Amino acid sequence: MSQSEETHFGFKTVPVAEKAGRVAGVFRSVAARYDVMNDLMSLGSHRLMKRFAVELTCARAGDSIMDLAGGTGDLAARLAPLVGPAGQVVLVDINESMLAIGRQRLHDKGIVSMVSFVQGDAEDLPFPDDHFNAVTMAFGLRNVTHQDKALSSILRVLKPGGRIIILEFSRPVNPRIKQAYNAFSSLWPKVGALITGDRDSYKYLVESIKMHPPQEELSSIMTDAGFCSVRFHNLLNGIVAIHQGTKDS
Repeated sequence: MSQSEETHFGFKTVPVAEKAGRVAGVFRSVAARYDVMNDLMSLGSHRLMKRFAVELTCARAGDSIMDLAGGTGDLAARLAPLVGPAGQVVLVDINESMLAIGRQRLHDKGIVSMVSFVQGDAEDLPFPDDHFNAVTMAFGLRNVTHQDKALSSILRVLKPGGRIIILEFSRPVNPRIKQAYNAFSSLWPKVGALITGDRDSYKYLVESIKMHPPQEELSSIMTDAGFCSVRFHNLLNGIVAIHQGTKDS
């Protein structure tokens, strides 16, 4: 890798080697109030979106599923009862603060024993080939430095026929909804400053959404990484989209 290689961190351009550390700093800062801010920013709708994402995994008893960038454990908490004691749910996150909060939340729900926790990098997953029936990733892909490498890493660890489900902010289809959404999301840094005392982290999160590839472009990136049957579902007119694909069997 060239030392001069650069990437985006929100609207800023930074050396590639710095991005992961900067993103880690953002999530260390917001971890304690992450769920509160999710409810405020989505007006509670993120819970319904995550439920739909879990349904798309077609998880069943005995399956092995990874919740990548699993944060505070929302998807893992829904997946664990579906795969049951014969299955496996692994919550993977690169950020130790988010992992700690996820572990505590699942402990409070009484299901921590049903979930394994691994600190790991999406671009170089520490699992064997052909291991998981499905991989979920909710609101995490846009924070990855090399999305193509992460998708290739996910493809490697999926079993043949396994599914990837990506829930992520995207692009509203209707121009009026897009305008209203932009106005609403512009308030997030101010709300973040009030709730968490951290304006800059939420400024980055808003910018990272705008820098994330739109629906069709992300579909192409997934196809180029080797996934087949790639398609997406727009939610809230495309403010959020769920992309799915499978590993060729």
